Amino acid sequence: MTDQPSRTPSTRADLGKDPARVSGMFDEVAAAYDRTNTVLSLGNDKLWRIATTRAVAPRRGQRILDLAAGTGASSVSLARSGAEVVAGDFSAGMIAEGNRRHGGIPNLSFVEADATALPFADEEFDTVTISFGLRNVNDPEKALREMLRVTKPGGTLVICEFSHPPAALMRVLYRFYNDRVLPIVARAFSSNAAAYDYLNESIRDWPDQRTLAGRMREAGWDQVAWRDLSFGIVALHRARKPATPDQA
Repeated sequence: MTDQPSRTPSTRADLGKDPARVSGMFDEVAAAYDRTNTVLSLGNDKLWRIATTRAVAPRRGQRILDLAAGTGASSVSLARSGAEVVAGDFSAGMIAEGNRRHGGIPNLSFVEADATALPFADEEFDTVTISFGLRNVNDPEKALREMLRVTKPGGTLVICEFSHPPAALMRVLYRFYNDRVLPIVARAFSSNAAAYDYLNESIRDWPDQRTLAGRMREAGWDQVAWRDLSFGIVALHRARKPATPDQA
């Protein structure tokens, strides 16, 4: 009998959201990440990206921090406006893949960054945005405070994240898709199908739209509002950092 080659087990995060395990999991799926997301979302990821870009409303001369940027698909969309965009992610594999694909764009840079301890100065950005990443942070409230710290007074925060459909029928259909269909598709298209088991767990555990809005206010953000995308499967939250008295 010949020895079979050993296979390194896939990294899988859990709801403890240990940063090393979460970043390791994303390192493993970096190369096929965007393609897999498009398949699993039935193409809706592109519509969510368009909605997020419109909410950010990037303009030339602005400085924008795009957190949990992954391979930079959302960052490229923002950079097309001429704004200076910093794509931050705590997965070294994602940053490397983003640099490989988009490193030649002059107003786009990639930085390894932990959302709970951002490597930036106070009040450095006009806008901070994070898409499908706050849910993976082990201390979301601390991350919201860090985002506030690096945003200029009067600047904005845009969060695009999975949420909870308000309609009962949609919740049932969404849960059926996540529990029965998504695992099969993930095994076919992802290099780490176990990562998408974690995806299901993290979505179930994540707060609804109103609860997240409350946590944003508690972190110091003002003018918090949200709107549902795709019947509430995803919610787009927007907020503003209070202006200083002389800017009000």
